[in-house]
Amino acid sequence: MTAAPSESIRVALVGAGQMGRLHARVVSESDDTELVAIVDPLEAASAVARLRHAPLLASLDELLADGLPDLAVVAVPTVQHAETAARLLEAGVHVLVEKPIASNIEEAEELIGLAARHERVLAVGHVERFNPAVRALHGKLLANELGRVFQVHARRLSPFPVRVGDTGVAFDLATHDLDLMCELAGRPVRVSAESDRKAHRSHEDILAAVLRFDSGVIGLLEVNWLTPTKVRQLTVTGERGTFVVDYLNQHLTLYENGHERGSWTELDIFDGVIEGNVVRFAIPRVEPLRAQLDAVVAAIRGEDVEYVDGDDGMRALRLALAVIDAGESGRSVDL
Repeated sequence: MTAAPSESIRVALVGAGQMGRLHARVVSESDDTELVAIVDPLEAASAVARLRHAPLLASLDELLADGLPDLAVVAVPTVQHAETAARLLEAGVHVLVEKPIASNIEEAEELIGLAARHERVLAVGHVERFNPAVRALHGKLLANELGRVFQVHARRLSPFPVRVGDTGVAFDLATHDLDLMCELAGRPVRVSAESDRKAHRSHEDILAAVLRFDSGVIGLLEVNWLTPTKVRQLTVTGERGTFVVDYLNQHLTLYENGHERGSWTELDIFDGVIEGNVVRFAIPRVEPLRAQLDAVVAAIRGEDVEYVDGDDGMRALRLALAVIDAGESGRSVDL
C-alpha cells in the first residue's frame, strides 16, 4: 500500500474539465508527483495535455492497459464517480475522487469496501478542509477559545456555473459546508430545508437548511447559484464571541464579546452580549488543492496524516441527500 518516500507518485487525471484542469496544474507543479496521463474523450482536453506535457488517453481502458499509475484523480461528472473510481480501485490504483464521493449511499459503500479489500487509499475532494483559515478555526475551537459553540452558519453563494449540469447546489456546493459542519459541531440528528429551482433545468439551485447536532449546536446553511457575486463564508458563534472565516481570502476574524454590563432602561434587566475587540489573525496563505494533494501523497507513502477518507465522504453525501429530501418534501428529516 505504501510507496518509498523518495519515489515520485505517478498520477493520472481522469476528467479534464474545470476542476480537472486545476488538479492537472497542482500535480504538475508538485515535486512529489508526476502527471503521467490525462484521460478524457473530449477534444478540448488536448489543450490541457499539451500544456501539462502529458499523454492524452481517450478511455479508462487505455490507461489500465498501459501500466498503472500510483494515484488517479477522478474529476468526471458526479454520476460517473462510482463506476470510474471502482474500476481504478479494483485495478490496484489509489484514488482521489472529487466530491461528492458518489451519487448514492450504495455506491459510496461499494467504493469504501473496494478500497479496504485492495488496501488502497480512497480520498474525497472536500478541499475546504485544507483551507488554512478553516484549519486555524478548528484548532482554536479544539483549544476552547470560543467556549461553548452555539451556532454554525455557512453561506456559499455564486452565479450559475456553466460547468455543472448533472447535480444541484446540494451536491455541488453544500457538501463542502456539510462536511465542515460535522467536523466542527458533531453528529447531525435532524435537518429541515427549503429548496427551489429558478434557473437550473433539472436540479435545485437555491437551498436554505437548518440542522440540529447532537452537541446542541444549530447549523444554518445558505447556498445558491443565483447571486451575481461569489460569497464563501463560515461563521461560528459561541459564548465568548464569533469567528468568521472568509474562505476566498483565507481570513479568520474573531469578534469578541465585550465584558461591560449592558442594560435595558433603568430596570437593568438585560445582561447580554455587547461589542468587544475585533481580532484578525495572521494566517500564511496555502493553496487548499495543493495541501490536499500533499496529504493524499503522504497517506500513500504510509504516513499518519489526516485526509478526507471514504467514510467522511459518505457522511457528507448522506447529509446532502437528507437536505435534498427535506427540501423536496417540506418536512424535517431525522438522521
